[in-house]
Amino acid sequence: MATAIPKQYLPLNGKPMVSHSIQTFFASSRITGIHLALSPGDFFWRSLTLDDNSRLNLHYTGGETRAQTVLNTLNAIRFKLEPDDWILVHDAARPGLTDKLLNTLLDELETDEVGGLLALPLADTLKQANADARVTHTIPREGLWQAQTPQMFRFQVLYDALSAFNGAPTDEAQAVEALGLQPKLVMGSLRNMKVTYPQDLALMELIMQKDIL
Repeated sequence: MATAIPKQYLPLNGKPMVSHSIQTFFASSRITGIHLALSPGDFFWRSLTLDDNSRLNLHYTGGETRAQTVLNTLNAIRFKLEPDDWILVHDAARPGLTDKLLNTLLDELETDEVGGLLALPLADTLKQANADARVTHTIPREGLWQAQTPQMFRFQVLYDALSAFNGAPTDEAQAVEALGLQPKLVMGSLRNMKVTYPQDLALMELIMQKDIL
């Protein structure tokens, strides 16, 4: 993002980006607890005082990878959970998640044996490139989806998957797949895009202001 501020704290329509992501979960009566995983050196939330009955819980459990952060946080809350409790993992840099998308995911997966994730079918042609940025071949896009979050799995399944994975999975679904399971893909939305580049932030501001997508 070419800024000194971590992107999750960049202002988006008057408040930090991460606040939009958290608010979507706060607005849902179906979410019983919100656990924010922070870097041990993150001072943004240090002055925040939470009520004992707040659904927001802060954990300074950030690791070197996304997978390690999630696993550290699961370890921090595991004694409060049952093996079959649902866990939703969401990127702070996806502030466009809506109540409708969240409820669609919950409705689709609440009785599913495996769990799953929001995702979008790929619309663009994919090219494999070499070190010189020359196309080596075209990858057929049929059946390919772009993963989003939240990704939703039972606590024990997710914990076992991340604990047993050899290496660093790029998302929770990949770790669950390594157990021999097949996560379900639930239709997401372009609005739920991940903010990665400065132009993404400008686009997200426009989407929210105009309430489109």
